[in-house]
Amino acid sequence: MEMYEFISPCHFGMEAVLKREIYDLGYDIIKTEDGRVTFEGDAEAVCRANVNLRTTERVLLKAGEFHAETFDELFEAVKALPWERYLPEDARFWVAKASSVKSRLFSPSDIQSIVKKAIVERMKASYGISWFPESGASYPLRVFLNKDQVTIGLDTSGESLHKRGYRILSSKAPITETLAAAMILLTPWKGDRILVDPFCGSGTIPIEAALIAAGIAPGMNRTFTAQSWTNLIRPQLWEDCFEEAREMVDLSVETHIQGYDIDGEIIKAARDNARRAGVDHLIHFQQRAVRDLNHPKKYGFVITNPPYGERLEEKSALPELYREIGQAFGRLDSWSEYLISSYEDTERYIGKKADKKRKIYNGMLRTTLYQYLGPKPPKRKEYI
Repeated sequence: MEMYEFISPCHFGMEAVLKREIYDLGYDIIKTEDGRVTFEGDAEAVCRANVNLRTTERVLLKAGEFHAETFDELFEAVKALPWERYLPEDARFWVAKASSVKSRLFSPSDIQSIVKKAIVERMKASYGISWFPESGASYPLRVFLNKDQVTIGLDTSGESLHKRGYRILSSKAPITETLAAAMILLTPWKGDRILVDPFCGSGTIPIEAALIAAGIAPGMNRTFTAQSWTNLIRPQLWEDCFEEAREMVDLSVETHIQGYDIDGEIIKAARDNARRAGVDHLIHFQQRAVRDLNHPKKYGFVITNPPYGERLEEKSALPELYREIGQAFGRLDSWSEYLISSYEDTERYIGKKADKKRKIYNGMLRTTLYQYLGPKPPKRKEYI
């Protein structure tokens, strides 16, 4: 059984959540860095990671890692890698993305060109041919340079894994599916507990919570680039993995997941998205302002992504909005609240310091996850 190293990128600040997901799938972690986790697995791991991981953006099969300060060093190091192990003679391959941080080599287009040329030279020698038709399966590559350390991976996922396929319509400031899932998995929430998102927008947080509660794998209804890599992964492995995912689904689970938004049209979009995800029966959506948020039950969870005021015309409304959030939290005195925002005066206007704070990058935007931890519910008595 041949083993590989895989690189899974994630939102900066959510590496621990992704690590736990990978461990739960049964794979060993090799290394954790800012924004990515490297783990080891066999060909089946490609299938299971793509289908099951909720908090990673993609799964890369690591082809090599080395130091390079010049384009000559980059060329020779790439050429020295065993590309014939991964790429068949008719492979269509290209560098889909190159990024450079604090490195001497910083031009993405030049990096892409050099890497492609080096692979071609290696393939010429390996296969004894001078021209490649590139008529076969697609093998996109990604190259990362960080402080002159180069990492190259083959992208097994294709479209980013946050694209589950259910979100067609979205609100003005949507949160990605992967970040929404990470926020939920960071909390002690379980499917039988109350969860409310008072700024649900297009429904991403409630939908991801419902997928988790019902055991629906995030990638079970989409395709992946590596499904055509028959030289590395037997098609039956994909079939087995999808079947395993289908067997885990329990749509009869009882949930208490609610999504509110002040915009009625957005609520309609959220319902449509939930329907496409197959979980509309597990979520109650309602048009409601945060000032009206209240709940008779105790020990619930608020997990939400309120407006940040990224648009200048919205900033003036933020103090009053965050006061209303604080008042709502006050009415839910036994609840736990998790709120992500880039608004610097969040705690000031909510009127309470968070118990914990976690820095998270939502794309290029630096945000903070404010965690207000409520009491644990009393343990249920067991009767013999």
